[in-house]
Amino acid sequence: MIPRAPLFLGLAGLLPFLWGALTLFSSDIAIWTTQNIGARFGGPFVMLNYGTIILAFMSGVLWGFSTRGDKTLNYVLSVLPALWVFFMVGAGATSSAIYLITGFLGLLSLDWHFAQQALTPQWWMRLRIFLTVVVIACLSLLVI
Repeated sequence: MIPRAPLFLGLAGLLPFLWGALTLFSSDIAIWTTQNIGARFGGPFVMLNYGTIILAFMSGVLWGFSTRGDKTLNYVLSVLPALWVFFMVGAGATSSAIYLITGFLGLLSLDWHFAQQALTPQWWMRLRIFLTVVVIACLSLLVI
């Protein structure tokens, strides 16, 4: 069972992706967002910016897992999501979405790698698979 705090915080972390997707489907919500919150909180902007932040954040999470096994390879692997997003994202909405999707898939494989070494909590992959599927579904709307 996934503990409540990580589950609720993980679900809350989906909100920027889901909101961005919603603003793509509803022009009324997109206009309201632009007028009341700001353009950067709607459509592709919120999903791409937040996706960039989350990939970098997840590098930190993997770094923390690395300290449990203290293997050089794991430390190297842990910084890959942050480096990926730094070098690959930013050339345009469509290509950035593709690179973020690729980054989140790569992150999931790194999650699996760390889970196989018992460096993650037992519930980790159940949470990460669900969150990754939703994130990729939202980002895919920018590619279609």
